[in-house]
Amino acid sequence: MSSGQIVSVDPAAAIPGGEVSVECDGYDTSNLRECRAMIGGESARMVGAAPWRVLAIVPETLEEGGEVDAVLESRDAQRSEPSRLVVGRKLADDLHVVANPAIDPDDGSLYVTRSGSRGQRVPVSLFRINTDGEISSVSGEITNPTSIAFDSLGQMYVTSRLDGTVYRVTPFHEIVPFARNLGVATGLAFDGAGRMYVGDRTGTIHRVNGHGESDVWALLEQSVAAYHLAFGPD
Repeated sequence: MSSGQIVSVDPAAAIPGGEVSVECDGYDTSNLRECRAMIGGESARMVGAAPWRVLAIVPETLEEGGEVDAVLESRDAQRSEPSRLVVGRKLADDLHVVANPAIDPDDGSLYVTRSGSRGQRVPVSLFRINTDGEISSVSGEITNPTSIAFDSLGQMYVTSRLDGTVYRVTPFHEIVPFARNLGVATGLAFDGAGRMYVGDRTGTIHRVNGHGESDVWALLEQSVAAYHLAFGPD
């Protein structure tokens, strides 16, 4: 055996501190003390190693992100041919993102939350990050904003898991209640026909029409984690 050959890196994109699986062929693990994974020229902590697979942690120091090389080293400093990995760049910190952020289809801006613990009110709970990475405050009116989604017309909506309301955010960043009494409103998604669905942690998925009227679409077990929603392409 030798440094072997890297077959693939999965996932193909990761963030600093994230774990990647390096699929390989013939990697020499006979002396684990001499085995190293290098990502972006820096040593990556290995959490598992076998001749066919290595699990490694993307170094926290790679905050600038971009496309970097992933390399395996083994005995006598033998090195594999590099494979490519995309490392995410840190855009912002000091946030509290409970569910998904969302990208404005009009200008590519990213909207994120500082949600806070249940009932906690913060001065600014909703932020906008433009395509240059500049952060601006949007609003502090929504307490515990959780999920963000845009409909097919580019209209932005935000759930609040405190008051069970879906809020509409106008292009002028005015906050308008759109649908109420949705329990612990968490996940938010639109299907291919433009219908809104809201996940309620107490055990319900609500379907909401264009007038903000809701009906029960599905009943499930209560869960803190199971009501983050998304639709696939089909």
